[in-house]
Amino acid sequence: MQEMRRIYLDHNATTPLDPRVRDEMLEAMAATHGNPSSVHRFGQAARERVEAARDRVAALVGAKPPELVFTASGTEANNAVILSCGRRAEWRGHLVISAFEHPSVLAAADRAEAEGMTVSRVPPDGDGRVAAEAMLAAIREDTRLVCLMLANNEIGTLQPVAELAAGCRDHGVPVLCDAVQAVGKIGVRVDELEVDYLTLGAHKFYGPLGAAALWVRGGAQFEPLLVGGGQERRRRAGTVNVPAVAGLGRAAELAAAELSERGAHTARLRGRFEDEVRGLGEVVIHGEKAPRLPNTSHLAFSGIDAEALMIRLDLDGFAVSTGSACSAGAVEPSDALLAMGLSRDEALSSLRVSFGPTNSDEEVTAFLGAVGRQLTELRRLATA
Repeated sequence: MQEMRRIYLDHNATTPLDPRVRDEMLEAMAATHGNPSSVHRFGQAARERVEAARDRVAALVGAKPPELVFTASGTEANNAVILSCGRRAEWRGHLVISAFEHPSVLAAADRAEAEGMTVSRVPPDGDGRVAAEAMLAAIREDTRLVCLMLANNEIGTLQPVAELAAGCRDHGVPVLCDAVQAVGKIGVRVDELEVDYLTLGAHKFYGPLGAAALWVRGGAQFEPLLVGGGQERRRRAGTVNVPAVAGLGRAAELAAAELSERGAHTARLRGRFEDEVRGLGEVVIHGEKAPRLPNTSHLAFSGIDAEALMIRLDLDGFAVSTGSACSAGAVEPSDALLAMGLSRDEALSSLRVSFGPTNSDEEVTAFLGAVGRQLTELRRLATA
């Protein structure tokens, strides 16, 4: 029996490893087995690979290489900044975050709050945008840090980070920008955003899982989350994963070279999909009035349970995602969607489709056909 062809449309969750990145990692594993902290030739060879990767990542975001700290994930990088801020302040003072942040920021803020800090959570509007003015209005004399992501991972909407950072400078308050979902999909330059901390992750732009980076502006305060070694200029203890970091570097180099082409291709596929999906019945496309990542479509079909639709599409060979989560056997709606003002039912009817450069028009056609068939069946069952 011929195996079903499977089509991947969940690139905001993670991206497939680019074969060119895999080749770089395999070469690093075969040729480099020294510890980058060792002074002998084997260690020097490993260190050269790490620093070459640092140069490539720095070039992608317009940073100075020494300002980059390699981490194992964007979650670690976000945690490191927020918890470092809390420790320096002896868990006193105030944080301002958007209610639209990734769970790694939301949970770290919750931890800081449990330790004694106060936290202001600023909601987005109905289009999935957080107003810079609202974030600035929440700042107090004892505010230690402001956090705003560059691109929301669910809706794909772009946030006014540069505008916020300009206002925060007037208040003397540092800014953390979680750019994990944005880097590699749109142009991101730290000198244009003018934030103090920025995080990125390789697996969002066709690099390996387990490799990420934190950019710390020169002069910005930072204490390591992981201690016990002098690696990464004493900002992150632990032996560097040389093959993964080499993969991150290669993925960054490819993203810099192919960014415009990738963006144009995914935007065209997304545009065609959204134009044609409107013909399948009552549908709401979230965030379409705001600037968005070029590859992301977040939509809701009236009266349709997105979890059921996602499972049916998976059985048909299409990988997409919902913003819901299973907790103690019950499906709960996304906090981000609720923060936008959606009702529980509206949030549970929402589906995220995120395209990549290897997707094709043929795949969009097949996907639209599968969505139409499954919507028809789900509506039939609802009225039976």
